Amino acid sequence: MMTEATWGDAARTPAIDWTMSAALENVVRAGGDIAEVTNLKAAVREWQRLDAEHRTAAVLTPEHAVMIDGAAHDHFAGDGITALAELLADEPPSPEVA
Repeated sequence: MMTEATWGDAARTPAIDWTMSAALENVVRAGGDIAEVTNLKAAVREWQRLDAEHRTAAVLTPEHAVMIDGAAHDHFAGDGITALAELLADEPPSPEVA
């Protein structure tokens, strides 16, 4: 018996683990270029708060590759981080912790 595979948007861009570690680099902090290591969601949010010049220079490196539109990405810059921010905006809000 053959099983037919289906390839939809979920296969091309599976759910992203926003809690994985990520480093936001090439951003000046406290007078020096200090990488911020945090989770992916917080790194994207921090990037969104940067001015245009620092957004352009920033590089975001997740703990492991992220699949977007069928391609694995092990680091993001510029438009790549913009794409992540758009995907983050589509995420349902996290449940509140009591």
